[in-house]
Amino acid sequence: MGKAITKVIYKPDSQSTDEYLIIVNPEEYKKYKAGGELCRETIPLANVVDSFKIFFSNQGGQGILGKPSKQQLETVFGTSVDVDVIKLMIQKGKEQSGDTIQGNSFGSTNVTRGSATEHRSGNSR
Repeated sequence: MGKAITKVIYKPDSQSTDEYLIIVNPEEYKKYKAGGELCRETIPLANVVDSFKIFFSNQGGQGILGKPSKQQLETVFGTSVDVDVIKLMIQKGKEQSGDTIQGNSFGSTNVTRGSATEHRSGNSR
């Protein structure tokens, strides 16, 4: 069983299935979000987010999560700088907690060729 997580999800518009998400520390996120400008200056963003990774799915909450391209981030957020995108997501996104992430939930746009299984040929002894 996976660890319970808190995500912040940003949808560019209500009709779109595109979703951008980040993983956050729920306690620090709530302080950061509710604290106003002063709190945003005193709480390091590194304490708020689990990592500075931004995930993307074009299938809503059901799809495989991948990494958005710089062009996608520029188009949606007006910047491809991860810190600026994360700040915008915290400001405009919606919190969702209680879900878990399974090991194969994340995809990559740069997967190496070949399978992840070992192939053996010849006689087995």
